[in-house]
Amino acid sequence: MEKPRQSLAGLWNISFGFFGIQIGFALQNANMSRIFQSLGEDIEKLPGLWVAAPLTGLLVQPVIGHMSDRTWLGRLGRRRPYFLGGAILAAVALFVMPESPAVWFAAVMLWLLDASLNISMEPFRAFVGDMLRKDQHSAGYAVQTAFIGAGAVVGSLFPALMEAMGVANVAPPGQIPDTVRYAFWFGGVALFLAVLWTVVSTSEYSPEQMTAFEAARAEAAAPAQRALASRDYGASLAWIASGILVAFVQMRFSLLREILLLGALLAAYGLASMIAIALARRGNTANMLSSIVGDFAGMPPLMKRLALVQFFSWSALFIMWINTTPIVTQYHFHATDPASSAYQDGANWVGELFAIYNGVAAVAALTLLPWLAARIGAALTHIVALICGAAGYASFLVLRDPALLVLSEIFIGIFWASVLAMPYAILASSLPQAKLGIYMGLFNVFIVVPQLLVATVMGQLMKAFFPGEPIWTMAFAAATLLLAAAAMARVVPLVAASKPAS
Repeated sequence: MEKPRQSLAGLWNISFGFFGIQIGFALQNANMSRIFQSLGEDIEKLPGLWVAAPLTGLLVQPVIGHMSDRTWLGRLGRRRPYFLGGAILAAVALFVMPESPAVWFAAVMLWLLDASLNISMEPFRAFVGDMLRKDQHSAGYAVQTAFIGAGAVVGSLFPALMEAMGVANVAPPGQIPDTVRYAFWFGGVALFLAVLWTVVSTSEYSPEQMTAFEAARAEAAAPAQRALASRDYGASLAWIASGILVAFVQMRFSLLREILLLGALLAAYGLASMIAIALARRGNTANMLSSIVGDFAGMPPLMKRLALVQFFSWSALFIMWINTTPIVTQYHFHATDPASSAYQDGANWVGELFAIYNGVAAVAALTLLPWLAARIGAALTHIVALICGAAGYASFLVLRDPALLVLSEIFIGIFWASVLAMPYAILASSLPQAKLGIYMGLFNVFIVVPQLLVATVMGQLMKAFFPGEPIWTMAFAAATLLLAAAAMARVVPLVAASKPAS
């Protein structure tokens, strides 16, 4: 039994909620460094404050993926309860964020905002796979990417639009400009309404229908956690030892305290895997911990190779989101004081640059990338896009006219479109439907972990080698994208092998 083919209106409704979610992410990405600096924080400490975002994603996404695979709440269905709950919490965070009285409060709100956005976002990735036939996966993720780009354009441009309408773009020291405050309030309303549209305009297939659609694949997908019982504790102990070593190095060399968090997470995963193995040996494989750990260890080979590509790709993206505002304001607008009009003008220009790369992504997802993929394949297309991204980042080191940074953003936009569409299009058709949520959640771990590393390590590297010179982070980002392109070359033969013989 095959799923019915979705119309263009169906594709629109399935992914329209992502338009609102991405408005929230765009406001966060373009303005959180600005908010932290406006509240008095130093540049070198920005990565540590951003640690809340990847940490919440790391914890939330696999759990939400596992739970959404097993949820059915009557008319709300399987994924939509998480869309709606996350949207409500995210809207609250967006309304409260610009009223932050201090840096610590803004960091807490960032934690809440990112957790809420992840609660909504993670099931949306699986939702495309739930609702679409295999031959529509590429189209579905392309439409989703277009909405991501469009939402990010709106979220990124709103502070500049507010200034053009006469809203104050400068605030006294320790306060957040009205342009940012109004943008966050608008974003909260837009996010909620967009997600609500998807919730009320779609109807999910029942568990019985999903079983009929995917019976053959479900039988082939034996629970990976059953294999846990045959594993020893060696790998778990190695994770714990790695965490202890990281903590020792941090204390021995007086590194930034955020690095202790990295050590704690390594040790925590080792301990969690030991518990999961022990439960599996006792015959208890139905619990969430064993399911997540077992599926993580049992990822398909294609997914493992794509995960490495994601790791490098999202390292570069997180570097950009954290550092673009300090870079542009310092090197292109020659301002480092957040209370100055030049700094706030530069920060608004960053919002416009982010809107440009997202607008390019929205167009490229529906035009350039499908055209290129039809000729050279999705895997090679992604390699081309990764190299475009590396060129875009590297150009920040040589361009000093703010207007010329538009060229940089065009290359970054092509890369961004591909990273949101191609890995998921390649992966979705090879995953068992019954585990689509958990596998998408685990795949997103390789989006979150590099962000966490950047948030904990990049500040230390800047302090040690480039104090007060954030421009060099763009060189580091360009290099990581070249590594991503090399890793993607290892995916090409697996994609070719997975195609049916003609």
